[in-house]
This record gives sequence, C-alpha cells and structure tokens, in this order.
Amino acid sequence: MRTWLLVAISLIAAALFGQAPEFAQQYAQRLGGAIDELDRIVSHFDEDSRRSGYDRPGALALMGRNQEQLIRDQATRMSETIDRLAKLRAQQSAMSQPGSFTRVAAFANGYDQDIASRTWRDFQFALPISVDSVLFMSAGFIASLLLLWLAAVGLGRLARREASAQ
Repeated sequence: MRTWLLVAISLIAAALFGQAPEFAQQYAQRLGGAIDELDRIVSHFDEDSRRSGYDRPGALALMGRNQEQLIRDQATRMSETIDRLAKLRAQQSAMSQPGSFTRVAAFANGYDQDIASRTWRDFQFALPISVDSVLFMSAGFIASLLLLWLAAVGLGRLARREASAQ
C-alpha cells in the first residue's frame, strides 16, 4: 500500500512539474508584451528629447534639475522605466535560449514580480503534452519518488531504533 501512495504522490508531483514549461511560455508572452509597451514609451521619450535638442541622458538631467517636483519625479520614473526595459530585454534574451530547463531557469533567476503575478493570476492548469512538459513531468516524478522513498526509509529506520531501544 505504501508503494502505491508513493507512486500516487509522485504522479501528482509530475503533473505539477509538467506545468513549469507552460507557465514559463505564458510568462514569456507577457514579457514580450511588456517589452513592446515599455519600448514604445521610451521611444516616445527619446523622440521628444531629440526634438527639444537633447539626448536621453541630457533630457533626464535637465528634468532632474527642474524646480518643479512633478518634473523631477517624471525624470525618476523615466529612469526606472528605462532600467526595467533593459532588465526585461535581458531576461527575454536568456529565455529565448534553447532547452526547456534553460528557459525555466532563466525565468527563475530573474523574473519580474509584476509580470509573474499577473501570469499566475490568469494561469490555468492543463496537461500539455510536449517534449518540454514530458521532461519536466519525468523529473518531477523521479525527484518526488526518490525524496519520498528516502523519507520513508529514514522514518522506518528511526522507528526500528526506537522500538529496539525500548
């Protein structure tokens, strides 16, 4: 009976692990949309700056020295937007590398909290049958089965020691 329980739990873990490539793919779609929109905002700022005779750093410096708090705050926001765009592009580049484990690792190493939480909010579990999901399901099944087996063996040894000590 314990073997069946271990297998059942491992199958559940396999199904959950199989969701990782799908979640990463949906996150990547949202990431692309965010990059497109931020790129449009930064491009408009750059165009406005050039029309006024400034490059990006010069326009941000001018705005940062302005006496109006609103203009200084806008300079800070635009700098943050430019930095976020660069980070998102770097992650998109990392996630575009081949290999499902590489994509999921790139997500895990630098995900954007806002995009990830919105992806999770709209994510619907499914059972995708792709090479990536099969690899992740296999890894989840094997890892969970191994961990559960090791825990069962460890608990069994502990129970035998306690029984022999009495």
